[in-house]
Amino acid sequence: MKSSSIRLGVDIGGTFTDVVLEKQGRQYSTKVLTTYAAPETAIIDGMQQVCAKADIVPADIEQIIHGTTLATNALIERRGAKTALITTEGFRDVIEMRTESRFEQYDLNLNLPEPLLPRQMRFTVPERVNAKGDIMVALERSDVEAIVDRIAETGVESIAVGLIHSYLNDSHERLIREVLAARLPEVMVSISSEVSPQMREYERFNTVVANAYIKPLMKSYLGRLEARLQDEGVRCNIFLMHSGGGIISIDNAADFPVRLVESGPAGGAVFAAHIAARYALDKVLSFDMGGTTAKICLIKHQTPKTARVFEVARTYRFKKGSGMPISIPVIDMVEIGAGGGSLAHVDAMGQIRVGPESAGSEPGPACYGRGGERPGVTDADLVLGKLDPDNFAGGSIKLYPDASGTALIQHIGQSLEMEATEAAFGVAEVVDENMANAARVHAVENGEDLSEYTMIAFGGAAPLHAGRLCEKLGVRRLLVPPGAGVGSAIGFLRAPFSFEANRSVYMKLSDFNPEQIQSLLTDLKSEATGFVRSCDPDANILAEFKVYMRYTGQGWEIPIQLSESQAMNPNAETFQARFEEDYTKLFGRPVAGMDVEITVWSVNATTPPESVAPVETSQGDMAAQLNGTRQLFDAARRSFLDTHVIERSSLQSGQRAHGPAVLTEAETTIIVPASRDAIRQPDGCIDIVIKD
Repeated sequence: MKSSSIRLGVDIGGTFTDVVLEKQGRQYSTKVLTTYAAPETAIIDGMQQVCAKADIVPADIEQIIHGTTLATNALIERRGAKTALITTEGFRDVIEMRTESRFEQYDLNLNLPEPLLPRQMRFTVPERVNAKGDIMVALERSDVEAIVDRIAETGVESIAVGLIHSYLNDSHERLIREVLAARLPEVMVSISSEVSPQMREYERFNTVVANAYIKPLMKSYLGRLEARLQDEGVRCNIFLMHSGGGIISIDNAADFPVRLVESGPAGGAVFAAHIAARYALDKVLSFDMGGTTAKICLIKHQTPKTARVFEVARTYRFKKGSGMPISIPVIDMVEIGAGGGSLAHVDAMGQIRVGPESAGSEPGPACYGRGGERPGVTDADLVLGKLDPDNFAGGSIKLYPDASGTALIQHIGQSLEMEATEAAFGVAEVVDENMANAARVHAVENGEDLSEYTMIAFGGAAPLHAGRLCEKLGVRRLLVPPGAGVGSAIGFLRAPFSFEANRSVYMKLSDFNPEQIQSLLTDLKSEATGFVRSCDPDANILAEFKVYMRYTGQGWEIPIQLSESQAMNPNAETFQARFEEDYTKLFGRPVAGMDVEITVWSVNATTPPESVAPVETSQGDMAAQLNGTRQLFDAARRSFLDTHVIERSSLQSGQRAHGPAVLTEAETTIIVPASRDAIRQPDGCIDIVIKD
């Protein structure tokens, strides 16, 4: 896409919908409240606003890239279509039995998430494929027809098909789809060998069920969005951000909506990686905090860490294994229910708790004046002086400090004998410590020391809390880029077209088969490249190769990156050396005398990353121009301090603002603690560093 083209990035969040228009190198952005009943309405509203700012009409837009939380919310809130599952006889209850692991070992009343489908909506057929892909029990068409006739009586809208070992041999799943197309042509069908062709039946079945469950909802939404945009005169291509950090066509998104589950956060990670490249930073902690959730991601060598399984709808907020696993390529991040709208309460032990429940945009926190009566994080920020009640969201939303104070006293203060300020301080410290704990755990799990990292903060609420988070984590440097309040939407415009194809084929290094590996990786490369070509037929496409390896007998694998030469000219010694190198980085040493096995093969086809101009940083030798003062509560000093207020747009390159300071702009507010200074860098980034 030409740099001179007019492009629109849209991110639907739980509270705000962010819209960014890029025209001739300039960006125009806005935040509008998300409209839950018809999310496309907020998009049209935001699009009209940014078009007016850029002095164009919607028909001038040449490309739209969109990310959304709709898929995630549908899974969490169980608002999907009426769905059935067809699986192998004897495996009807896999999605209910899970893996039988206990994520909370001593809890006798363990609360597991209910499967998406009740037992009566799960059907079986007599067939069996073994772990080598050989057919042991052939599937008869008549048996499929009998099951389909039974399913037809239930009035389903969507059907998931997940058979044992179909990732090795998909002939039976394709036969079932053929019968469904003939007998129930109006019903949508998802088959696991296309949605998630990987081993581990629980994760694979759960993923194909999730895809089928949200497919009608997402197809309907995307269809409505296309129609509304056409009514506005927009005729350009629409693409969607997927969870792996790339862009796919709207048709692919409608077929595989489960790949959109983490699309918004993925855009944020791409945005942070782009900033990291500008500053030549090899170790970055991406911190994205919006109205509903906070997302933390490790970015090394300007590339976000990726995974192939993640969880949604956890019943225990910080407990792995307590949610629904989705087995798709995804940017690896930790996500917690801590956003501006996250609601605070006092639990039975007399402790302040924040989230995961959020006020969202309807009714919003108490300070919005829209009927919300419970205090959210935004209410605490307002009482502590972090927000200007008359200039929130560029003045488009008036805030009511008295309502915040009343809500904090009623729901926090009365129980704990606190005034409004003390209650607000408690709420802010709890939410900041929750995020700090999540970052520490994520870093430890990946063998990283956060003191070596630079934080990049974006999202409407992140710059309000990032300075305090750096103090808690021992992070010495914080960057808040231009457009931070709409960072994920900008990230969509920086993302490449990409698609990752995976397949499970089990192989030990002692049984290494170079010819089979070459054939497998060639097929995966062709599949992934085909998806990217559907978005941009003339694109220059790069291929990235990865294998998942472990010692024989271990329960989980680690991803091993291979060069194209290593992948297409496979050698057992090279694979062994690469595995031991990465295994040692994670666990300290290799294990001598054990065979190594490969379980999953992956090829990611992607267009080249956007070229980045390096930034020559300034040391901040000039004093910033001040626009006034106000009282701001500094958490580290536990008191209100006289604080400089500075319009971000008034800061010139090389100017330094001494903390405590408040830097204001339309889409967010940057809080500079008393322990730090802020320097305006040549590209507009605010560089927050420890005082000399």
